[in-house]
Amino acid sequence: MALALALVAASLFAPQARAADQAMLESVRQFLEDQASSLGDEIEVTLHPPAAKFPACPSPRPFLPNDSQPLIGRVSVGVQCGEQGRRTRFLQAEVSVIGAYLETARDVAAGETITRDHLVIRHGNLARLPRQTLREAGQAIGRVAMRPLSEGQVLRGYQLRKPRLVQRGEAVTLEARGSGFRVTRPAEALAPGGRGDRIRVRLDNREILHARVVGERRLVVDN
Repeated sequence: MALALALVAASLFAPQARAADQAMLESVRQFLEDQASSLGDEIEVTLHPPAAKFPACPSPRPFLPNDSQPLIGRVSVGVQCGEQGRRTRFLQAEVSVIGAYLETARDVAAGETITRDHLVIRHGNLARLPRQTLREAGQAIGRVAMRPLSEGQVLRGYQLRKPRLVQRGEAVTLEARGSGFRVTRPAEALAPGGRGDRIRVRLDNREILHARVVGERRLVVDN
């Protein structure tokens, strides 16, 4: 009799447990779709729930255990369960993002400045692209190719650099700013640099300072 009652109870609660699991998985799916929505035009999430059976997870609240992990490809997701979030479950998911990325429209020589004519926009699964793939034309236009690039090559950040505004050994103007004053003096650049780069400069008294490139042969000493 006891065995029969147990079987009946199990048959009654099994659908409820499955429904609770499905609700938890759906909350994770929606969470990942929302988090990745800005990455591309189309988001597809495939969940890989753990094989082991866990207690039901009421009021699921998904979160990312590692905020710095990219939301493309294999992703770990945590789920806090219950009103107080005292129990946590973890599962794996695969996030596929279809979006735009850049390829070279023609061969590019080393040292050539990238213009819009050098670029073509493609669409594809971003998870299958190499790291540092550039996705917007503004990330490439005005930068300089550090090596020869072939036509149809996926464009990556490390292949480009900022245009040089200061050359090593060049005479530059160094500016110091403060509350109510601005002082300039000549200096010598000890390294090349693009806008925003911090490089060493040598003053005429041989003192060496670090300064930030703000324009062509112009640098500023930050307080």
